[in-house]
Amino acid sequence: MIAPGRSASMSASRGELRTEETFLVSYADLRGFIEALDNQGMLRRVPGADPHLEVGAVTEVAANLPECPALLFDEFDGYPAGFRVFTNATNSSVKAAIALGLDPSLAPLEALKRWKEKRSAFQRSGPLPQRLTEPLFLENTMAGHEVDLACFPVPQWHADDGGRYIGSGSLVVMGDPDSDWVNASIYRVQVQTANTVTIQFDHLGRHGAILAKKFWDQGKSCPVAIVNGQDPSLFLAGFEALPAGYSEYDFAGAVKGEAIPLARAPLTQLLVPALAESILEGYLLDPKTVMAEEGPFGEFTGYYAADRRPQPVMQVDAVHFRHNPILFASPPLRPPLHHFGLPLKAATLWTLFENAGVTDVAGVWQHVSSLVTVVAVKQRYDGHAKRAGLIAAANSYMGRLIILVDDDIDPSNMDDVLWAVATRCEPSDSIDIIRNGWSSALDPRIPPEAKELGVTAHSKAIIDACRPYAWSSRFPPSTALHPAEAKAVSDKWATVLRDQTTRTEEEGPAINRAGTTGTTARAPKNGL
Repeated sequence: MIAPGRSASMSASRGELRTEETFLVSYADLRGFIEALDNQGMLRRVPGADPHLEVGAVTEVAANLPECPALLFDEFDGYPAGFRVFTNATNSSVKAAIALGLDPSLAPLEALKRWKEKRSAFQRSGPLPQRLTEPLFLENTMAGHEVDLACFPVPQWHADDGGRYIGSGSLVVMGDPDSDWVNASIYRVQVQTANTVTIQFDHLGRHGAILAKKFWDQGKSCPVAIVNGQDPSLFLAGFEALPAGYSEYDFAGAVKGEAIPLARAPLTQLLVPALAESILEGYLLDPKTVMAEEGPFGEFTGYYAADRRPQPVMQVDAVHFRHNPILFASPPLRPPLHHFGLPLKAATLWTLFENAGVTDVAGVWQHVSSLVTVVAVKQRYDGHAKRAGLIAAANSYMGRLIILVDDDIDPSNMDDVLWAVATRCEPSDSIDIIRNGWSSALDPRIPPEAKELGVTAHSKAIIDACRPYAWSSRFPPSTALHPAEAKAVSDKWATVLRDQTTRTEEEGPAINRAGTTGTTARAPKNGL
């Protein structure tokens, strides 16, 4: 259950949270999170699906349903009883809020604002003391010649994927040979043989690639532990763009309000989450000696953007897992579906505006899997919105479109945003093009010949859909309620409107309840 509570009273001079009511993360591990979703009616159990394509297909279909349920797959034919796969964990705003310890009843933009405030506060408060405990993942172990990754029901997610991916939502844990820093980031992991996998780092600037190269330059293989089945706070932390030397374990602990229980992996001695469902231990071999073809893989853009390419190989020397292990999976799906129902990078950008002195940013949102950024600004001076737009463009990974709107527009509502673009943007004057912007080889629009030369930059458009500041006072007034007014009305009449909505959902349209014919049958909500 989601437990309301109160945050600790801290000194304002220390830059920490003031006392206020908040919602606390209530799960200890992945199983606790699944139980929390089940208690909220947000979980569906799916027995007997085929890991080859069917698990991925059901995941995609369910993600497109209005309720977007989380899915727990089990009873796989040909696999050990009790081995399970969990998908659609955080890809709705409500499930993401539960994972972050936020009130799930909040409107999406308000939830993102609360997350921004929570994130900023605990980043200032410093790491929690490390907490070592007995690991649950040592209930079962395979080592040496016993290792066989085929015992896990690892899905092939998309028809044209190059194989089965055990790591679509897994943490890849690596240490720094020159310090005590432990990095735990999300990288995709493809099964190659019974005891080898490939790890794809995306680019050489990622922390994992940097740490691996340090070992290889010393003539050593790189110790690695792949964590399958971590709780969602660690999943979130693994996606965060944290600075070098900062631990994802500290970040996840701050999300939960308590240190993440850790344990030493027996073979590599790397610190790993003690409550993880399973751990793969081994060594990432120097690519000068061995590599394996990896991919293709359906990307978060909704395309296959890269062919099979050689990637580093990890020799898996030990596998540890709990009884009835659960594989946490988050395969990329075509936008607007994304790993998180709240655009967490938008919260980071929102904080960046504040740190840069850009005042009166009313909201930030990202659409199309973070490829379109919308910034709402209460304009105070000429060029105010453009200032925000330039910062957003510089920090938009792979995004081509930055849209600026006034503070009467909800940036999370694309209908609102497009209305502003259609009525406040003059294309000849309101669109600026920035060339050679930050992107990736995963971008489907970059020509193949450019990628072959290592060119991965693209242009970005800043679309100013704000009222022109110079004559904003004479701009025709809107007929719509301001978001603050709409919220006040919604709060006042919430009970009546919610009751009406509930009756409509349960009993059908009022006109049909009055006795007219033609009532449409409704499928049960929990049917898949």
